[in-house]
Amino acid sequence: MAQAKKIALYVVVVFVLYTIITSPARAADLVQIGFEGISSAAQGVGQFMSELVR
Repeated sequence: MAQAKKIALYVVVVFVLYTIITSPARAADLVQIGFEGISSAAQGVGQFMSELVR
């Protein structure tokens, strides 16, 4: 099982590096989309907690 995790991690790292090297603009767009998603999720949780306290 540990060997499978190492292989999966290696494949993901290679894929990310390949994507960054071959298309840096697209990789930057994907990172920006990811951070925007995390930000909106955090805002949603904050809004939910605020409403819950009221």
